Amino acid sequence: MAKLFGTNGIRGVFGDDLTLEFIHDITLSIATFFQKGTILVGYDGRDSSPVIAKVVCSALNYAGLDCKNTGLVPTPCLEFATKTLGYNGAIMITASHNPPQYNGIKPVFSDGVEISREDELVIEDNYFNKKWIKNTSRWGTTDFEDKIIKTYLDGIKSQIDSRKIQSKKLKVVLDLGNGVQALTAPKLCQELNCEIITINEKIDGTFPGRGSEPTPENLQELSTIVKKTGADLGVAFDGDGDRSIFCDNKGKILTGDKSAVLLSKFILEKNPGSKIITCLNSGSSIEVIAAQNNSEVIRTKVGSVEVSRKMVPTRALIGFEENGGFMYGKHNEVRDGAMTMALLLDLLSKTDKKLNQLVDELPSSFTAKDKIKCSKDEAKKVLQILKEQHAKVDTTDGIKIIFDKQNWLMVRPSGTEPIIRIYAEADSQDKLDKLMSDYLQKIKLILGR
Repeated sequence: MAKLFGTNGIRGVFGDDLTLEFIHDITLSIATFFQKGTILVGYDGRDSSPVIAKVVCSALNYAGLDCKNTGLVPTPCLEFATKTLGYNGAIMITASHNPPQYNGIKPVFSDGVEISREDELVIEDNYFNKKWIKNTSRWGTTDFEDKIIKTYLDGIKSQIDSRKIQSKKLKVVLDLGNGVQALTAPKLCQELNCEIITINEKIDGTFPGRGSEPTPENLQELSTIVKKTGADLGVAFDGDGDRSIFCDNKGKILTGDKSAVLLSKFILEKNPGSKIITCLNSGSSIEVIAAQNNSEVIRTKVGSVEVSRKMVPTRALIGFEENGGFMYGKHNEVRDGAMTMALLLDLLSKTDKKLNQLVDELPSSFTAKDKIKCSKDEAKKVLQILKEQHAKVDTTDGIKIIFDKQNWLMVRPSGTEPIIRIYAEADSQDKLDKLMSDYLQKIKLILGR
């Protein structure tokens, strides 16, 4: 079990868990893992990010590794450039959707994909045992990389029918969430001849607009503007730009599951016989779509690292999480908010149907999720008691209580915050509401003992 790495990189409160000394030492541990440069370093818009970047670059140089600092950049942009421009690895400084006081470090391998769980343990062993590069024959250097955004946008456009999208002149509302997709998503839409309306477009590490995580509860402004302006769709990004949540032309916010199934249907119809990787907490509709296209679904533990690293050896075409993280293997096996948006624009350019009509044609599915604050020890107690109370469970990741194929509930501790997350699927909205209500009450009673 990793002690420092969570579900997605290392995260903590800057100045508390994430001290300058810790950042320096963990960077030396990462440098020792990479062994040689050049390493690409980028960061999101959090207030602490520039300071952390300086420490990271200095520590890499101290270990003898050259690096290039991109400055502000979306996570998937850094990952794509790492692979495409031939870097030996990368470090992204971000805490994704966590509150503003958090920040984090995410190492990326030379293939442009987050390092594996096994590699995380190697880095932790380097850290705890101080197995660092010492007495290097030369200090490394730090330069600036200025080709990264153009490389990223050109890569996205190479995967879609740009001319068809340009001819459609789609109207798009972008809720940029004060995050770093503000650097790339509007530019991409402009190059695709879309009419755009932007909200929360100023990069701000305090995320004053609607917070760093796009949830149905905080996307009402997006929904209202889509309806008011007659837009074809709305898109909301998280803080570091690797996830996207969509709003249809009627103002309805789509779940990450729903948009993933829609895009999978579009992609699989052109590429039957493909592999799809998704997590245990995603809904069952993807199996229906896969079966219709002679394709295979492989399930993993929760986390983009689990999905991404399974996609690479299986050569999977599609990967996704229920939280809006979608991965298109032909581009890069990582979550990518702008690539996902481009795929949806590609879909809309090839049909006369509206987005809400396309969604209505998908298999019926009812999913929900919630969260409850609790400590790690409290979370363990919840999982143990639920396991004792149910016969048919999957304990691969937390606990998944299976009633039948389309009715289940999953509880797992977050790997990034002191909370437990509750996910559920049912074959009707009434069943789903009752399932969530019953188990939220049950979990709260366990925590109250």
